[in-house]
Amino acid sequence: MTTLLQPANWRQSRWNEWLPAIAAGLIAWIAFLVIGETPLLRASGMALAVVGMALALRSMGAALSIIGGLALAFSPSFWIQTGGAESLNPVEVIGALIGVAVVGFVAIRLGVRPSTGLALMLVIFEALFLAVIGTPRSLRMNTLLAAWTLFLLIDGLLISNPRPDSPPHGTMGLQHSLGLLILLGIGVLNDPMFTLMIPAIALGLFLTKQRLSPIYWMILASIAVFGVNSLLANYYAYDWWNFTADAAQQSGMRHIPFLIGDAWREPFRWIGLSELIVQQFTWIGLALGVLGLSRLARWHPAVGVVTMLLYGGYGLFGLSYFGEDRPVLLLPLLMIQIVWMTYAVYTFGQWLGKSLRAPDQRAGLLTAAVFTLLPLFMLLRIIGAR
Repeated sequence: MTTLLQPANWRQSRWNEWLPAIAAGLIAWIAFLVIGETPLLRASGMALAVVGMALALRSMGAALSIIGGLALAFSPSFWIQTGGAESLNPVEVIGALIGVAVVGFVAIRLGVRPSTGLALMLVIFEALFLAVIGTPRSLRMNTLLAAWTLFLLIDGLLISNPRPDSPPHGTMGLQHSLGLLILLGIGVLNDPMFTLMIPAIALGLFLTKQRLSPIYWMILASIAVFGVNSLLANYYAYDWWNFTADAAQQSGMRHIPFLIGDAWREPFRWIGLSELIVQQFTWIGLALGVLGLSRLARWHPAVGVVTMLLYGGYGLFGLSYFGEDRPVLLLPLLMIQIVWMTYAVYTFGQWLGKSLRAPDQRAGLLTAAVFTLLPLFMLLRIIGAR
């Protein structure tokens, strides 16, 4: 029988919950700066996305969370965001960070809970970023928010929905429900693509069985309506929607930044989506994802169903969208693929430990060592392409 470890301990904020994710982010940050020759601010933002990815995997063990985070960092769709010139003003960003840090510190000193203080800091910084510092529809910001949303969603589900034969750990905290609402609102304002997160978030909140006020659901519904309208305004055009995917393929029009209605029925679109996953994680990664989802649906059905719904939403978009930025827009789908892959390796480690009657820690380290070959191969592929 396979179960995840304890979810992240927010109340005690123990370092052992955060250090592996920070380590993954630090390794990725150095790689972005040195190998990717990425400007400091951009590299730092991308590293924070890796931290969020690693935190989403933290319940599977420290080693696997680091490896999974690096699998995201070195995936081609994520790595193509490295390099280039700095698009942000360092003085403005540093000034905003200092101001936000002061506000958060004062709020916490006045008795505000650390999780609420962090949420307040995030809201203020993102408001400044969207209004003054950043650029609209930032793909990097979209990726960063998606990684941390996935972390909050999975952690909240693990707390309130443990393995079927295990006692509940408790209920999802305010840092989860409020954090998800804040990240969702900011994400939709930044890029309407983030609207695809809403069905999975709504289902996840329902499965946590937490009592949320009607005002909360009204805000969530308002964000959904705004997001759907923005999504249609940016990615839907009547002429292209009724254009055939086969005609677009035969005429070489593969970079249409709109949705085509019948594309999801074309076999070559399904093959192309599978090839995108294989290009990131090889055929082994694709197989591990299938295995991981099957085991996750068995032992943690809430996490399995929510991630499958989120994966399906982005997958359907990927089938219908012909824009050349599709690999980056589908990074949330690739993040879920990493979750499934990592859980497959985790379950194999559990099975190996029971079969060989070896300590769980030793079996886990052995499987983690083998799993390390994936991000190592991906990094060597990047270095070889330079």
